[in-house]
Amino acid sequence: MEALKPSISFPLVFLFFFFVFFTYSDIFIRNTLAEGVTPEEARELRDEVRGMFYHAFDGYMENAFPLDELRPLSCEGEDTLGGYALTLIDSLDTLALLDDRERFASSVEWIGKNLRFDINKTVSLFETTIRILGGLLSAHLIASDYATGMKIPSYDDQLLHLSEDLARRLLPAFDTPTGIPFGSVNLLHGVDEHESKITSTAGGGTLTLEFGVLSRLTNDPIFEQVTKNAVRGLWARRSMLNLVGAHINVFTGEWTQKDAGIGTSIDSFYEYLLKAYLLFGDEEYLFIFQQAYGAAMHYLYSDPWYVEVNMDSAAIVWPLFNSLQAFWPGLQVLAGDIDPAIRTHTAFFSVWKKYGFTPEGFNLATLSVQHGPKKLPLASRVNGEHVLALQSYQRSQIS
Repeated sequence: MEALKPSISFPLVFLFFFFVFFTYSDIFIRNTLAEGVTPEEARELRDEVRGMFYHAFDGYMENAFPLDELRPLSCEGEDTLGGYALTLIDSLDTLALLDDRERFASSVEWIGKNLRFDINKTVSLFETTIRILGGLLSAHLIASDYATGMKIPSYDDQLLHLSEDLARRLLPAFDTPTGIPFGSVNLLHGVDEHESKITSTAGGGTLTLEFGVLSRLTNDPIFEQVTKNAVRGLWARRSMLNLVGAHINVFTGEWTQKDAGIGTSIDSFYEYLLKAYLLFGDEEYLFIFQQAYGAAMHYLYSDPWYVEVNMDSAAIVWPLFNSLQAFWPGLQVLAGDIDPAIRTHTAFFSVWKKYGFTPEGFNLATLSVQHGPKKLPLASRVNGEHVLALQSYQRSQIS
């Protein structure tokens, strides 16, 4: 894989592209169609995604707001992660991408006036970072820049101030001997003395983008420093094969689960390495990504699938496709490794076509669904509208 060169200086570039796509999507549809998709089909898919988002968002606002999430069967709201209007914050950038100026502006105004983090709540460091901190920062960038077409004249950096306040309340999680953070932290009191010392590789290594952007916006390096140290702490404990396990003790640095894979508990560790390099131009992230990616392709790749192996011996421990692997072909495209991405995407999509959705687990030995808990873990990781949007996009790739 050729060395990548950073071409992105800020996350706003990503957001602005998608904003332009939805605003001027007819132009993009005419010029960027996948094979086998007509302009009319592409417009229908675009409108379907928009409709599904508003079905989910309106349902939340009417039945659950300002609680965190909507229970889909009872249509009641519940606080699941912190009690801070999680779904609204998580939806801000999508409102902007859909050119919904009125609801974007009113949502930003409500959050600026009503959101507080001085609350006695123990929250997930990972979920709070990617959903709340990331949501606030992306909305801040959109609301404060005329180039987005969504600048709010009355906006006065309220979301940035909230982001900094939140991040400072999360910092105690990083106070460990290894630099790898605890998985949870109380927003008022810090880390509880009885907090588990075991965290996942994804939980400790998927924080660099949000914290790094915050450091640049506030000119305070502490946020970027602690998250980079967390990545270094994980990578320093890799196996001789350059593989990382799924769970680790943040005090001793010992792996408590040595299964190496690209899915559950590890997935976004790979993703954030490459994106941190592209966003910040830091060669250290690129070096780690190239080493980790090379090991994954050598030991985990069973063309076109990926298996889980013991991180020390590379012995197969679990021949399973799980839904959290679905990001991998997209990451490969971003890295420029196109051929395996095409084959793996085709394989993953074949499972989706067979069942009409992506099951949480698909056993590669029996070629059947792997039965598991009734609750779909993926549903707790991303909003339902994002899952549906992904599925609609996958439909557009049928050749």
